Amino acid sequence: MTWLLLLAAGLWAGVQNALAGGGSFVTLPVLILSGIDARAANITSTIALFPGQVTTGLAGRKLVSGAESLSFRALFVLSLIGGVIGALLLLATPAGFFARLLPWLVLAATAVFAWGSFLRRAPATHKAMSPAAAGTAQFLIAVYGGYFGGGIGFLMLAALTIAGQPVRTAGATKNVLAGVMNGAAVVIFAFSRDVHWLAAAFLGAGAIVGGLIGAWLLRRVNETALRAGVVVLGLALFAGLLWRGA
Repeated sequence: MTWLLLLAAGLWAGVQNALAGGGSFVTLPVLILSGIDARAANITSTIALFPGQVTTGLAGRKLVSGAESLSFRALFVLSLIGGVIGALLLLATPAGFFARLLPWLVLAATAVFAWGSFLRRAPATHKAMSPAAAGTAQFLIAVYGGYFGGGIGFLMLAALTIAGQPVRTAGATKNVLAGVMNGAAVVIFAFSRDVHWLAAAFLGAGAIVGGLIGAWLLRRVNETALRAGVVVLGLALFAGLLWRGA
């Protein structure tokens, strides 16, 4: 039953990561319930979800693009460097502070995304986020992504839509960038004794299939409905994290 639960959790997480992010908050509780400590569960979850992120990124690659103020190549390099730094920080420091801060990061990202999607009025002359601002945002998200990773999909969706990308393009682009930053972390985590490889294999198999399903849905979901769904999911994730930390 434990292995079937891990497989199902991976499937759900793969779909969720492809559409809006937050898949690690499906896999982390399941890993912890299976008897793995929180730090090892975080590392194992990152490794397990990486193949699904690669699959999702490849499936949606035709929609991938840079922001108006920053090329995709620059976003790629910043994600790679930030992911390495975040992974090294995780191995050197406890994750307790980030775990306590995470619900508020998710809430802030959800609020920014909702404002950019439904409340922001388009100016007469559109001015995208400056290259320095867009680059700094992506780098900080990548550091956080390599360190803990929960909610990076929401944070990147918020940053990329504010930078001028349509939601479908932002969704596909953040899938690739999430794979880049987590790939950098995976290379480092692979040498850690905290990895539970069998659990990672079951989660990873489900995440690959879920990623393909999510990429298929990303091309077919109504854009307004997708934006509203991201906001609802963000609020639900915030409430769930608060409940877990209570």
